[in-house]
Amino acid sequence: MNNLHPTVTIGERVKLGENNVIYPNTVIYGPTEIGDDNIIGPNVVIGMPGQDTRNPRYDSSNCQIVIGSRNIIREFTSIQKPCYESITLLGDDIYLMQSVHIPHDAQISNKVVITPMCVLAGITKILEGANLGMGCTINQYGVVGQYSIVATGAAVMKNVRPFSKYIPNRPITVNEYAIKKFGFQDYFDEIYDYVMNDISPKSKVILDIVNEFESKHEKSGRPLYR
Repeated sequence: MNNLHPTVTIGERVKLGENNVIYPNTVIYGPTEIGDDNIIGPNVVIGMPGQDTRNPRYDSSNCQIVIGSRNIIREFTSIQKPCYESITLLGDDIYLMQSVHIPHDAQISNKVVITPMCVLAGITKILEGANLGMGCTINQYGVVGQYSIVATGAAVMKNVRPFSKYIPNRPITVNEYAIKKFGFQDYFDEIYDYVMNDISPKSKVILDIVNEFESKHEKSGRPLYR
């Protein structure tokens, strides 16, 4: 059973799981699939067409959004339909704070934190455990790697490696906070060598993370912060 405020608008082809709480004046258009135990709103809009200057009036009637479970989506956030890929996708245990813009074709992985007033451009990928500081912007096709952090107010024009800390006009450093938070302390030396010295890790758990990022990085066509 879901707890929906009477002012919530649910359009056609919206599938809700169980135990979702949706606050006043939130609007959800389909086709959209939402999992369980999410907190959404108030004044969230999910399912408007993507904002695409090449085709601003494209037919989005069959463009799908998929949102997982246990997410918090705070007030005035917007999540838009895809334009070019199959879905706009959000995973599980994500925290989207107030006034976050999730664009067309975005992929937001599990345990991501996006703080107030961050703006993502189309076809961006924010990988597991990443943290975007307040008011930062991510350029089109950008990839922000797993367990990395982007500084408040940063304009991110290149891709950000896993486990790294990006602050404009400063050298890349290691995101030690995420290493502790997510339990990677035993791999600190490997992570340090990867982030700071471009040495490929040997442990499978870290190598798998790096390989996932490197694959998406290569496909994006974007340069890399070093």
